[in-house]
Amino acid sequence: MSAPQPISPDEAETALRDLNQELNRLQRTIRLAIQEQLSKMVGRSFDDLQKNRELADSIHQLLDSHGLRVCCLECGHPAILRVSPRGDSSGVFVFDHTIEGKRTFHGGRKTVPIIRLVAKPPRKSPRKSNQIQAKQTTA
Repeated sequence: MSAPQPISPDEAETALRDLNQELNRLQRTIRLAIQEQLSKMVGRSFDDLQKNRELADSIHQLLDSHGLRVCCLECGHPAILRVSPRGDSSGVFVFDHTIEGKRTFHGGRKTVPIIRLVAKPPRKSPRKSNQIQAKQTTA
């Protein structure tokens, strides 16, 4: 049995580029399939606050597992779809997101809003840990 041939930089680059293209194609297919299924819920809801909250939570868990968020229809930021107890007893669907460091809620429809999917933004590291790290490196 002979030793495997070393890989050249060009071969590695080509293999990784091809893999990345294939993964992007698969992710797009998944995103479109999810969006198509979720579009069937637009304009609909349950007559119960808890059931609407469970629906929004299930949507969030599904999207989160695929690195996705809903796009806020008001401002375009990536958001989490939630149900707030405002309005009648079945609640209202809102877009929960952070804008300029402040938690913000947009929307307020009684039914599932139009859902456009976007990539989940990277997590921001907590300010305190950054300040601690900065102090440790300067000490």
